[in-house]
Amino acid sequence: MKAHVTKKILSEGLGLLERVVPSRSSNPLLTSLKVEASEAGLTLSGTNLEIDLSCFVPAEVQEPKDFVVPAHLFAQIVRNLGGELVELELVGQELAVRAGGSDFKLQTGDTEAYPPLSFPSNADLSLNAEELARALGSVRYAASNEAFQAVFRGIKLEHHTETGSARVVASDGYRVAIRDFPASGDGRNLIIPARSVDELIRVLKDGEARFTYGEGMLSVTTDRVRMNLKLLDGDFPDYERVIPKDIKLQVTLPATALKEAVNRVAVLADKNANNRVEFLVSEGQLRLAAEGDYGRAQDTLAVTQGGVEPAMSLAFNARHVLDALGPIEGEAELLFSGSTSPAIFRASGGGGYMAVMVTLRV
Repeated sequence: MKAHVTKKILSEGLGLLERVVPSRSSNPLLTSLKVEASEAGLTLSGTNLEIDLSCFVPAEVQEPKDFVVPAHLFAQIVRNLGGELVELELVGQELAVRAGGSDFKLQTGDTEAYPPLSFPSNADLSLNAEELARALGSVRYAASNEAFQAVFRGIKLEHHTETGSARVVASDGYRVAIRDFPASGDGRNLIIPARSVDELIRVLKDGEARFTYGEGMLSVTTDRVRMNLKLLDGDFPDYERVIPKDIKLQVTLPATALKEAVNRVAVLADKNANNRVEFLVSEGQLRLAAEGDYGRAQDTLAVTQGGVEPAMSLAFNARHVLDALGPIEGEAELLFSGSTSPAIFRASGGGGYMAVMVTLRV
């Protein structure tokens, strides 16, 4: 087998696989990737038993033959090659990797022993890949990293057929991030592990993301990449009940200005007291204040204020505020129902994104 492929395209494909394939494992085969050669190009496949990933790389191939190589070592070799056109040549159990004046010889593994990976050819539903990636990326921050929090370590994907939309939701018990986006078709509600979502976001570019539902499994296919993702079992908490309905004070201001001001005062926030930053809204102004062992900080911003309450004092975790503001561009709208009730942060004028955060005691 002999193949010619550009270093850039091969490196991109290997980069996706490198994030999924473990660098260490009790089963050495799991640290390898399988390369299936055809006249059209190379298909790179790997797994960590939670995610199966397959990526197609266009290449000129002669006498196609499959092989298995150590994933991270192969990727490292390709990245460090001197030339831009890579030649791969398989002779017996040895793979030659050449470019420019570089020439590497890599021992290959047993293709028969490599765990078989299968991907469905049919699709149950198609979603806009770019919209899905944007939605998942805007709520990912709110998913829990704590092992004991079960379904909180996942992101819920809901389909609302009656409104022609889908929704992604993430929560760690202290905050909820929600994003609605257009979607047609009749899809299932499911919970995708947050770590799998990270890889899904990386492979979703443009075009369509085709979904195929299995037992405890979701398969996602794009024009170049195929993925099998294990889903989380369990019931996602009823997040709707924590969204405040009785809004008493509304504040609008540029999201960038608020981010910068929170960043400034948070420098002196007490790291042992939830990075506490106080919000005091009164007479068309938002005063931010933080205090810690080394001093106090304060910043004042002009805002557009509305609602039945003339003033209100609240406190938030500064890190949570910055996370919530991350996906918001332009004007941010802050909705408060009370100093001890959850607050809503969203983009003024809609956009489908909303963050709900619990307040700290004032």
